[in-house]
Amino acid sequence: MSRILITSGPTRQYLDPVRYLTNASSGRMGKALAEAAIEAGHEVVIVSGPVDVEYPPAARVIDVISTEEMLVAAREAFDECDGLIGVAAPCDYRPVKVEVNKIPKNGEPLRLNLIETDDIVATLGRVKGDRWAVGFALETEDRRLRALAKLEKKSCDLMVLNGPEAMHSPDNRVEVIDPTGSVLQAISGPKEHVAREIFRVIQERLID
Repeated sequence: MSRILITSGPTRQYLDPVRYLTNASSGRMGKALAEAAIEAGHEVVIVSGPVDVEYPPAARVIDVISTEEMLVAAREAFDECDGLIGVAAPCDYRPVKVEVNKIPKNGEPLRLNLIETDDIVATLGRVKGDRWAVGFALETEDRRLRALAKLEKKSCDLMVLNGPEAMHSPDNRVEVIDPTGSVLQAISGPKEHVAREIFRVIQERLID
């Protein structure tokens, strides 16, 4: 039995007390992967951004809001885990300055000064040692090439490639890619089915 860390859902990067940057990630894929891992007899720790889904009761869930909070919680949880599935869609950018008060409308364009957030999977991948890491790559062009580049950059053992149509959808279509660039499996259908098939590959390649 392994203890597996799953990052799931979106994050929020606040601009002021009421407005924030985010994306349409629902947490459904993270939930489905957690269910698949638990069904296979493993322990699961989930670090999740704000979602409406209910994660499996058997999983330990750590709730976070921002990408920075997700990184801190994931880094701490990963110390006690055997592997990582990074399915979360954390914000890639945050404002340089968060306004203390609500930004008023004044009829002029609002210019935002944004900087990149730290990459959670890459950060954990650099310190994984003999543990394993599986990342997710959401791409809109040159999909396989970009997914393979992310696999290498983030020190992942497998990369799951999908597209923006997966966001907030009950279904998904993915390809599981190994470090050679080979597509180990192409899977489509309800996220529960896709998750079970992804985890079957993880089990065969990285756990057994």
